[in-house]
Amino acid sequence: MRRAVPAVAAAVALSAAVSCSVGGFGGAEARGAGRDRAAQAPSPTAPSPAASSPESAPSPKPSYPLSGEPRTIPSVREHQAARGPGWRPAAGSAVVVAKGSEALADEGRLLAGELKTGFRGNGPVKAGDVELSLDSAGGGAPESYTLTTRDNRVRITGPDEAGVFYGTRTLKQAVRAGGAMPEGVVRDRPDRPQRGLNVDIARKYFTVGWLEARLREMADLKLNTLGLHFADDQGFRIASDTHPEVVSRDHLSKAEVRRILALARSLHITVVPEIDSPGHLGAVLRAHPGLQLRNVQGVPRQGAIDISKPESARIVDDLLREYAQLFPGRWFHVGADEYQALTVRDPQASYPQLARAAVQKYGPNATVRDLATGWLNDRASVVRAARKQPKAWNDGFFRGGAVSPDKDIEVEYWTGKEIGARPLAEYLAEGRKVVNLNDEYLYYVLGEPNEFTYPTGRRIYEEWTPLVLRGTTPVPARYSDQILGGRLAVWGDRAQAQTQDQVAAGIRMPLRALAQKLWTPGPPALSWADFNALADRLG
Repeated sequence: MRRAVPAVAAAVALSAAVSCSVGGFGGAEARGAGRDRAAQAPSPTAPSPAASSPESAPSPKPSYPLSGEPRTIPSVREHQAARGPGWRPAAGSAVVVAKGSEALADEGRLLAGELKTGFRGNGPVKAGDVELSLDSAGGGAPESYTLTTRDNRVRITGPDEAGVFYGTRTLKQAVRAGGAMPEGVVRDRPDRPQRGLNVDIARKYFTVGWLEARLREMADLKLNTLGLHFADDQGFRIASDTHPEVVSRDHLSKAEVRRILALARSLHITVVPEIDSPGHLGAVLRAHPGLQLRNVQGVPRQGAIDISKPESARIVDDLLREYAQLFPGRWFHVGADEYQALTVRDPQASYPQLARAAVQKYGPNATVRDLATGWLNDRASVVRAARKQPKAWNDGFFRGGAVSPDKDIEVEYWTGKEIGARPLAEYLAEGRKVVNLNDEYLYYVLGEPNEFTYPTGRRIYEEWTPLVLRGTTPVPARYSDQILGGRLAVWGDRAQAQTQDQVAAGIRMPLRALAQKLWTPGPPALSWADFNALADRLG
């Protein structure tokens, strides 16, 4: 019997090693059903008493505990645990694209480079391989995927390329976090269709390299929209063929924009351009001072264009049409916020030219607000004609009046602090679709002016949900389907307050917390400390 003891000890050690190597960090940080069942899993088979003599003792075979959930940000929605060693890259491993799924070749090459495996196109699948496959007939939700780990193979399937790509992000992160992809089946999909980052490149110029780095970071977090606010009072940051006179010295060439768009497209990220009007047009007005809005005393209002003048619409529409051709994505943001004519006590008295234009266009009871709403609708019509879905900031939507905002304009909700703020229920009761950019949690404003403070990942992770559109109180759950998602927004109000690198570091954890909340509904299973540790481990 003494000679059987070392064999038992070796088997127990093997079991412990297998348990710790698959499913993340192991121990107290294990999650899900696998964590509870793993504690009850049998040890590897030991020699039976009848076969305990030195001559008859068989070699022990490992019996694996139930696998734990892969360790990823965002966490997966569902993991079906199984017993087995999981999958890890090894000599001879390769990424293979299934026959008929050749469109996934780029995703396959990217994953192979990240995992340092081979890439065999659509060759036969062997032990140690990862197979990518489109399954459009499977009926899965957009951007969903199924990842199966069995028999030293991984198979990732999805109804679209984006879903399969997100499955590769799960595999990449699981291997980085725990050394292996746990045995079993992951079934995963996003909670919200729009998930992303908004960057103000107008007030603070960001380089191509910085923007590309953010795209790669976003892709690993399964974020899919990048908003580019590229025109404001401080700068106009993309080259223009129709109005080159408005472009700032530091700007992106169209070739550079196309480079950014190509990378975004390969990472399944849509770039949403924004030309904000009728406010925030200071860079345009420096080249066209005659179009600047002036009050009855002749005092100019910063950034505001005079919407009673036909030339104002012509210039803005020229730019909208030009950039609608440059950006291939579904959406175009037309702004509509903070028009300075509407921040005074009596807009009709202060801006009689706007009041006259309103009455002339919309009837005797029309006001300056109606003229501004008509401007929003007209700009939305321009981008709609270019086959884009219009978006606008919530404080460009007004109640009552002779003109109503078009129903199909997506509301980008950021504040409830504007003059004449509308109750949230009004937007939602109208059936409007809303994207959450709540300035209480999701506004990273450089220099922290106007009582803004830099958002923290912890606050987003522990307090915010997509239903928290204004302040800290969620809207009723019955409106959930109208909330399309959210974005973290970087604004360059005091451009020199932080460098590019400081901005990247500052938004790192808020972006990860946002990704978690937009992908996986409900309270996160990990504590903030464990989530933070996982983020450090994933890099």
